[in-house]
Amino acid sequence: MSHARTRTRRRLTLTATTLLAASFLVPAPVNAAAEDATDYAITVDPKAPGATIDDTMYGVFFEDINRAADGGLYAELVQNRSFEYSTADNRSYTPLTSWVTTGTAKTVDDTGRLGDRNRTYLALDGGASVTNSGYNTGIPVEKGKVYDFSVWARAEGASALTVTLRDADGELARARRVTARGGWAKYTARLTASRTSATGRLTVAAGGPAALDMISLMPRDTYKGHGLRKDLAQKIAALDPAFVRFPGGCLVNTGSMEGYDEASGWERQRSYQWKDTIGPVEQRATNANFWGYNQSYGLGYHEYFQFSEDIGAMPLPVVPALVTGCGQNQAVDDDALLKRHIQDTLDLIEYANGPVTSEWGRKRAKAGHPKPFRLTHLAVGNEENLPNEYIDRFKQFRAAVEAKYPDITVISNSGPDDSGSTFDTAWKLNREENVDMVDEHYYNSPAWFLQNNDRYDSYDRKGPKVFLGEYASQGNTFKNALSEAAFMTGLERNADIVKLASYAPLLANEDYVQWRPDLIWFNNHASWNSANYEVQKLFMRNVGDRVVPSKATGTPSLSGPITGAVGLSTWATSAAYDDVRVTGADGTELLGDDFSGDASKWTHTGGGSWSVQDGQYVQSDAAAENTMVSAGDPAWHDYDVHVKATKKSGKEGFLVAFGVKDTGNYYWWNLGGWNNTQSAVEQAVDGGKSTLVTKAGSIETGRAYDVDIKVRGRQVTLYLDGKEWGSFTDDKPAEPFRQVVTKDKRTGDLIVKVVNAQAADARTAIDLGGAKVRPKAEVTTLAAAPDAVNTETATAVAPVTSTFTGVAKKFTYTFPANSVTFLRIKKG
Repeated sequence: MSHARTRTRRRLTLTATTLLAASFLVPAPVNAAAEDATDYAITVDPKAPGATIDDTMYGVFFEDINRAADGGLYAELVQNRSFEYSTADNRSYTPLTSWVTTGTAKTVDDTGRLGDRNRTYLALDGGASVTNSGYNTGIPVEKGKVYDFSVWARAEGASALTVTLRDADGELARARRVTARGGWAKYTARLTASRTSATGRLTVAAGGPAALDMISLMPRDTYKGHGLRKDLAQKIAALDPAFVRFPGGCLVNTGSMEGYDEASGWERQRSYQWKDTIGPVEQRATNANFWGYNQSYGLGYHEYFQFSEDIGAMPLPVVPALVTGCGQNQAVDDDALLKRHIQDTLDLIEYANGPVTSEWGRKRAKAGHPKPFRLTHLAVGNEENLPNEYIDRFKQFRAAVEAKYPDITVISNSGPDDSGSTFDTAWKLNREENVDMVDEHYYNSPAWFLQNNDRYDSYDRKGPKVFLGEYASQGNTFKNALSEAAFMTGLERNADIVKLASYAPLLANEDYVQWRPDLIWFNNHASWNSANYEVQKLFMRNVGDRVVPSKATGTPSLSGPITGAVGLSTWATSAAYDDVRVTGADGTELLGDDFSGDASKWTHTGGGSWSVQDGQYVQSDAAAENTMVSAGDPAWHDYDVHVKATKKSGKEGFLVAFGVKDTGNYYWWNLGGWNNTQSAVEQAVDGGKSTLVTKAGSIETGRAYDVDIKVRGRQVTLYLDGKEWGSFTDDKPAEPFRQVVTKDKRTGDLIVKVVNAQAADARTAIDLGGAKVRPKAEVTTLAAAPDAVNTETATAVAPVTSTFTGVAKKFTYTFPANSVTFLRIKKG
C-alpha cells in the first residue's frame, strides 16, 4: 500500500559506523508528486550503449564445509555408515563414532574387508547389535514416507539381520529382517515411517556371526530422484543459479596430492581428487575433510554434474594446482605427480563431455548418464598464496587443456585476499600470461562493501575477466545483505569485466559450523533462508541482459579525522608490551605507560590473561584470540603512538590498535598474522574486519620491536624499527544509496534496482531519459531492521511484492529505509 506524503528535503551526514544503524521499523513506499523535494536523483540513458550481462552472471558455490554434504545436501541419514571415521579426520573420532554396540562387536581392518577403498568393517557375534544416531538430534523420518535400508554383509553360514527404527517413544517403522549368507553381498529392505520424528535411531541386530559395512538409510523421496535432500536442493534451485562451482574451496588445495592407495600408505588427508568420488558408493574412497570431519564422497563429481543439470546450471569444477593454500602454502615439486593431475583433469573433461565410446564417457554412461554434461568452464586451484609457483603450474594445466579441448575456459585465481602483495603479484602474472578469467575471493565488513561499489570501474577492459568466486560481508543480518546488495549493483554495472559471481559458503548445518556467514541454514529436519539468500535470489531472478547506463546523486559525507583510543592485542600468541606513548600532533603527551607500576590505565575487553611482569604488560595465554586491552579517549585524533612489542611464544605476532571506539570499531596493525606469514592493517566496523594494506613478513620470537603509528586526519603512516613500513588514507565514503538499471531483452522491461542502506527513507526523482513506459510497475521490496535475522521459526526478512502506478518518463519514488527494491517497468 502507498499513500501521498510531503517531506522536507533531507541531507544526511553519515559515517561507515552509522550507515546501517537501526532506528525504526520500515514504512511503506511513498508515491508523491515529482515536483516535491527529493533526497536523490537517478538519471537513466536508455539510448546509450551498456555492457552485456552474460547468462552466467550469478551462481552458487558448493563446498563441503559446515557439514554441507554428509548430513546435509547428500540425503544419507546414517552417519559414519562405513566405519571409516578416523583420528586422521578429527582427534575425537573412532571407527565407531555415532554408533553404539551391544554384545560382542568390534571394528576390523584386515584382508577380509569389503574392498581396498573401504578398509574398515564391523564384526558382530550372534546376539549383538549396532545402533546409529544419525546427525543433529537423530535420524529424521516423516509419517507415511518410505526409507530405503541397505547393508553390505557376509556370514560364514546364515545370519538373520533385524533392522529397527525407533526413538525414545517407541517404534518409528515396522521392523524388517534380511538374511546374510556367504561372501560380501548387498541386502536391502524398505521401511515406512509410522509417525514423524527427528530423533530416530537405526539398529541392526545379528542373529548369528556376521560382518557388516555400508549401513545406509536413504529417503525414497529425494530431489528429482538423484539422492539429494529435497528441501535443500529446492532452496538452491529456487535461486535459479546460472552455475555451480564445486567442490571447493580449501578442500581442493590442501593436504597430500597423492592418491588413496598402497603407495601413499592409504593417505587420509588428501586434496579432493575427482576420480575418488565416482562409481558405486561402496567403491569410493574416503577422506579427511579440511574442516575437521570425514567426507564419505557419497556426494561426488557425478552427483555434482547431475545436480547442476537438474537445476539448469553450468557445472564449474575446481581441480588441484599442486600448490597448497589455506595456511599450508607449499608447492609440490614432483613432476610425475603434476603430470598425473594434469591427465586427471583431461580425463575429467572426457567424463563430462566425452562420447560413450570414450573411456571416461563410458564410465559416465555406466553411472546412468549417457548424454554429455556440457562442461565449458574449469578452474585450476583455489586461493594459492604462492603466486609464482602457482602460475608456473597453472600454465601447464592450461596448455594441456587448450591442446585437447580448446573450447574449455580455464580459470586462474588471485589468491585469498582482495588486495596486497599476493593479489598484486598474481594479477600481474595473470595479465602477462593473458589468462582468460581470474577468480577473486574476499570476505569483508559491510562498510567495505558499501565503500567499494566502484571496485571494478577501473579494471582494464582489455585484461582478464573476473570470476568473483567467493564473497560475503561477515554476517547474516539484514545489514550484511544490504551491503552485499549495494556491492552487487557495482558488479552488474561492470558486467563487461565481472562475468560470474557467487556468494560463499552456500550451506551450514547449525550444529556443525566451521564458518559464518552462510547462505542457507539447516538442521536434520528443517531449513531456512538467510537475509543474504533473499538478496541473492532477488538479483539472480532479475538479472537482465544489458546494463542501461544510469547515474545517481550521492549522499554528502563529511569525513572528520580518524578518532579513537589505542589498544594492544594478540592472536594465538603470547606477547609483552612496554614504553607505550601517545603524543598529540603538538607534542602534548596524551598517554605514557612504562608499566613500572600497575596497568590501571588499561581496560581489558577481549580474552586472554594480562598482567604486569618485570616492567612489561604481558598477555600470557598463547592460545587466546582477540585479547584486546585499550587505553585513552575515543575522541583523540591527530596523534603518534609508540609501543615496544616482543613476541614470547605462539603462532603469530602482535597487534597494536588505534582509532579504538569500542570492541567492534577500531583499526589495528596486525604484525605477524596469518600464521606469521604477513602483516596488515585491518579496520573493524561493527565487528566486521577489512584489510586496508598488507605485506608479507614474519615476527621473530624474543626480539623487541619498536612500533610507531602516525595518525593525521584520515592519513596513517606506520613505522617498524624506525623505518616506514607503509601508509594509507581512509577517506573512501561508505555510500548507502546505490543503484543500477538493466534491461530484460525477452520482456523489454527496464529493471531499476535500488539499495537504500540507511535509517531514513530515500525520496528519489527518477528520469528514464525519454523511454516509453507503461504507468504500472511490478515492485519487489526487501525491507527490515538492519539487525534482523531469519531463523528456523521466524522469517524477519522476506520479499514483498506490490504494484506502483505512478511510473512516467519522470517520476518520484520513495525507497524505504534499510531496503532493497526492484522496479520492473514495462515498455510502453
